Amino acid sequence: MNPLTRIDRLDSMFPELLRRWARPMQMFEDVALPTDIRIDVTENDKEFLVTADLPGARKDDVRVAIDGSYVSISAEVKKDDEKKEGRSVVRETYRGSLSRGFSLACEIDEKGAVAKMEDGVLRLTLPKRQGESGSKLLNIQ
Repeated sequence: MNPLTRIDRLDSMFPELLRRWARPMQMFEDVALPTDIRIDVTENDKEFLVTADLPGARKDDVRVAIDGSYVSISAEVKKDDEKKEGRSVVRETYRGSLSRGFSLACEIDEKGAVAKMEDGVLRLTLPKRQGESGSKLLNIQ
């Protein structure tokens, strides 16, 4: 057993705890920053429907890539917060990136795949493939 194997086992025991511990701490409690990309996946006979929460991300800063049955979502998040208290100004700036990848039960037909972003929520429609394989980067609408 190598040291990485022990860490992987520890991470599987406390994944949420370790993920949150590894994130930078917030200076102000009322400034909500994303810590992870939360997703919901539903499946029907023809396609997968994926909903991903990306608060604070703009559609131009989101990338979705498909490679066979593997889908990866990444986003750059930028948040600027300024508070005026009397004559003093408190400014907080956050810049960070989030990413998440997952495999689906079957390969995706990337030609028919659609990605839409609205109000910090990314919605993917990923039709199931009937034949060949390949890779494609999706444009966000």
